[in-house]
This record gives sequence, C-alpha cells and structure tokens, in this order.
Amino acid sequence: MSYVGENKDIIAVPPLSPGSEYKASAQHVERLEEGHPDGKDRATALRLAHEADPGPPVMSFRYVRFVLMVLVICMCSGDNGFDGTVMSSVNSMTQYQHFFGLQAASVSTSIVFGIYTVGSVCAFFPASYLPDRIGRRWTMFLGNTILVTGALVAAFANNMGMLVGGRFLTGLGTGTANNASKSYLTEITSPYSRGRWMGLLNSFYYVGQILASGISIPFGRQNTNWAWRAPILLQAAPAIINIAFVIFLPESPRWLYSRGHKEKAAEILARLHSRDQDVNSPLIQIEIQEIEANISLSGADKRFWDFRALFRTAAARYRFGLCAIVSVWGQLSGNGLITYFLPILLQQAGITSPDRQRVLSLVNSITSMVGALTGTSLVDHVGRRKLMLWASVCSMCGMGIVAGLLSPAGVQSTMRANAGISFIFLFMVFFSSGWTPLQALYPAEVLAFENRAKGLALQGWVTSAVSCINTFGLPPALKAITWKTYLIFMCWDIVGIIVIYLFVVETKRLSLEDMDSVFESKNPKKRSFELARAARERAKIEEQQRRAEARA
Repeated sequence: MSYVGENKDIIAVPPLSPGSEYKASAQHVERLEEGHPDGKDRATALRLAHEADPGPPVMSFRYVRFVLMVLVICMCSGDNGFDGTVMSSVNSMTQYQHFFGLQAASVSTSIVFGIYTVGSVCAFFPASYLPDRIGRRWTMFLGNTILVTGALVAAFANNMGMLVGGRFLTGLGTGTANNASKSYLTEITSPYSRGRWMGLLNSFYYVGQILASGISIPFGRQNTNWAWRAPILLQAAPAIINIAFVIFLPESPRWLYSRGHKEKAAEILARLHSRDQDVNSPLIQIEIQEIEANISLSGADKRFWDFRALFRTAAARYRFGLCAIVSVWGQLSGNGLITYFLPILLQQAGITSPDRQRVLSLVNSITSMVGALTGTSLVDHVGRRKLMLWASVCSMCGMGIVAGLLSPAGVQSTMRANAGISFIFLFMVFFSSGWTPLQALYPAEVLAFENRAKGLALQGWVTSAVSCINTFGLPPALKAITWKTYLIFMCWDIVGIIVIYLFVVETKRLSLEDMDSVFESKNPKKRSFELARAARERAKIEEQQRRAEARA
C-alpha cells in the first residue's frame, strides 16, 4: 500500500507480522525525482508517514474538538488533585474541627484522610475489570458517578460516619475513573504527541488543587458550616463535567479492535490522527498494524480475574517493576507530606493564621502547576529517564535543605523560617516538573495493550497502598518528630535515585508496541539507549539531508 503526501513522497507501508520488531521489510520512501533512500526500521516509516499525513491542522475544528476531548478526560485527574488539597484546607478550618471534634494532626484526622486512600485501594477491582469489559468511557462515567455520590454524602455529613463513608466513595470513584482515563488517553493520542497529552493529564492534578485552594479561602472566612461543606461539595464539579460529555466521545480504537470492531477502530484513528480522515493514510495503516501485531483477540484482557500475564515472563515483570517504581517514588519523594499537610507544615514553620495558610496553599498549587506544565513541555524533548532522575535529585536536595532550615539547631529567625517555606514551594515546583507528567505517561507506555488496563489498575493499587503511609503515618510522625520527617524522605529519595539509575529505561520516540524489543532483550536499559541513540543519529542525518536539499 502507498500514499502520496503533499511533498509528492510515496510512502510504502509493509505488512507486519505479530511479534515482529518492525525491521525494514520494504522501501518506505520513493522520491519521484531524487533517488530511492531506504528506511531502516519502523521508526523511519512512522516518521515519513507522519510527514505525509501530519494530522488535523492546528486550530482547525477537528483539532479544537480533540483538545476539548482531552480536557474532558483531564477532569478525572482534576478530581484527584482537588481532594488532597480541599481536605488539607478544610482540615485547617476551626468550623470543621469544632463540628467533628477533630484536631489538625491527630489519629481521627488520619482516618478521615486515609479512608479516601482505602477507597482508592478498593478501586483496584473495578478498575482492573470494567475498562476491558465495558470500555474506557463507561468506566470513567461510572467512576465519576460514584465520586459525585461520595461528595454529596461527605458535604452533607451530620456525623463522622457519614463523612468517612462519603470519603470512601470519593476515593473509590476517583480511582476507578482515573485509571480508565490513563488507558483511554494513551490509546487515542498519536505517538508524536502522546507525551505532551499524557503529561497534561497528570498536570490537571494541579488544576484541581488550584480550584480547591482558591474556593477554600473565601469560604473559610465564613462562620457557618458551609465554610467546609461547600468546598467538599464542589469537588463534584470536575466529575460532573466528565459525566456530561464522556459518553459523547469515541471509544478507544484499541479496545474496539480487541472486540472485533476493526473498521470502526480504523475510522476513529483516521478521524483523530489523519489530515484527510483517510483510513488508507500510511500513518493510520501503521497504527492499525501495530494494534494487529500486539493485541490478542483472546488474551488475558478478556479474563478479568487473570493477572498472570503481568508476571509470566521476565519482560512482563520488568515492565510492571517500572510501574512500581513510579508508584513508590511518585508518592514517597516528600510530595505527599506537602500535598496533604501543608497547613501543618506552615504552622510548624511559624505561620499560625489559618487564613494565611490557605492563601499559601493556593500559591503552592499555582507554582506546582507551573512546574508540571514545564515538565510536560519538556518530556518529549528531554526524555523520560532524565526527567525522572532530575526530579528525584531535586526532591532529595529539597528535603535536606528544608530539614536544615526548620531544625532547631542554630539561630532561629523569621528570615530562616521564610526560607524554609520558600524551599517547600520550590520542592514542589521541581518535583512537579519531573514526576507529575511521568506518573500518567510512563506506566501507560511500558505496559503492553493486553496488560494495560489490569497493569494500570494494579499500579494504581500499589500507588494507593503506598499513599497509606502518607495519610496514616505522617500525622503522628509530624507530631512526634516534626522536622526530622523531612530527613526520612531525603534518605528514601537517595534510594530512589539509585534504583532509577540502575533499572529505568528510556521510552522517548518509541511507540507503545515497539517497547517489546526493549523488554525482550537481555539488558532492557542498554537496549533502550541503543534505540534512542540510533533515533538521534537518524534524525541528524535526515535533518542534514533536508538542509542540503533546501540549499540545492
């Protein structure tokens, strides 16, 4: 099959067999007037196909519609960010504390925070079954419906039981919808832009934070119970937006193909990725061939109870091990300490006014999102591995500096306390620039389609289980050892840097299906470096050729 692009290049798309590593099996490009350069591998075919069919023009109706689709999906991440910050802000309100008889740092507070995490842990079961059974869209719809129900119960709670029950439902719904959103967005985005869109998905965590922090400031100044009820109730807003529009979005092409709807899958891919909505476009044909080569029509994704595929082979275990790395250090780098308990940290640093604590929480949310968006813009240029190492090194340094500034050693002063607060904010900026875009992107990239829904669900379960350390362990730790808590996270970040350096592979410029050749090699990290190096050299040569042609 061939396709003529705007520059009169003819792109030949060779058939691919299941399990192949997409080595060159045919001539990819034939220039009508200038020679016949051969493509060496699938990456060249994909690049040339993208040049011939670059997709919908920016600012066209179809492109704007796609952006709006992505924003609807991003509401699932916004829900998750909303919760941690809104409860942190509500926890600083005396109206809330008096109504339920709580203290800012206590065992009861740990239960209120932690039951959300318990709900997220329980979301493992629907999140691993429903996306493969009823599709990604309807799983998001169901999950957000549960979330809205939980927000209503918690907002109108008259006793601790209702509050805890509502928080559990909120965690259950958020976990279910969030896992489905990652699978869905991974599978509808083009390989050339997937990193940016997945980074945006996780960056919306901070949109939820900003909204939660912002609305908590004016409501917190009221002397009624609506000071805390209204912010909890408004947590349902992002979920309602998703519920209202997600059913109108197209289903995942990969999921449709796995259910036997091949023509429908091709039509959706063409509508989303092709300039002319042409199912015969080389870009669409390559994407379909990837799906054909890697999706088993009777695989483990059809058996909701079967998780053996995640651990059956060394390659599968390595893949999920990388997901576990993201779960562990994406939650235990010190970020959970700040996300959930910033008002307590500010109080220990000398900021005793609850109103000022909430204002500073808003500032932290805004600066954190700036860092996340910066990382999102860099992830496709810098690469995943380097960004992960950067974030971990910065986290280690940040925790050490804050511990030193807030310790009782040396002369205490307002300037020193303010410096400690400043470095808390800077920590979140640098953490967000690396870990935030990667938490959604990297696990979805390293998991094969057959295991993606279950893998992301299990990875989400690991994330939630690890988060229990933050929600249940940090309040008593902050009360007992205060500033020394930062030192614990600093030491753990050092361990993370070593683990990442030894095991994390680079996935930049590799398609989801191309990852097979990396993980089936004896040394996946080394193999990923080789592919990345070859891609860089190929890009340089092709750029030199284009410049030479332009001068000629």
